[in-house]
Amino acid sequence: MKIKFFAIGGTIDKVYFDALSSYQVGPPGIENIIREARVNFDYEVVSLLKKDSLDMTPEDRAMIHSEVDKETDNYIVITHGTDTMVETAMVLKKIENKVIVLTGAMEPACFKSSDASFNLGCAVAAVQILPPGVYIAINGRIFDPEKVKKDHSLKQFTEN
Repeated sequence: MKIKFFAIGGTIDKVYFDALSSYQVGPPGIENIIREARVNFDYEVVSLLKKDSLDMTPEDRAMIHSEVDKETDNYIVITHGTDTMVETAMVLKKIENKVIVLTGAMEPACFKSSDASFNLGCAVAAVQILPPGVYIAINGRIFDPEKVKKDHSLKQFTEN
């Protein structure tokens, strides 16, 4: 089994430059997390976008759909900003015969207190055991994108 990782951007890949929270979306945080975890599976990381999810357009989502749809690997993990992760997941639901898991983080992967490694680990486990479909793996849970929302006050995803 090979897992294909698509990095879209979002908080998981943010790099901060000063105390006033000036940032830009940097290189995929996935690569460091996977290397440090010493995983025992084949994988490839591709950076599709470097955007905050609030800046994503319908054209961006169409491009993500196209790239995932034409991918020959059937096990896909997508790192994505949490604010519009559900919208992208809904666009991807039209793809058949692949297990697609979206994940992200509430804090950048480069922060010690980040949830990025935990969420990515959950996504990796989920992509290996779930049937074909589209899922969101975050906060230690696996969600159906049709039944989840981000609760900004709790900094968690909850069922609708």
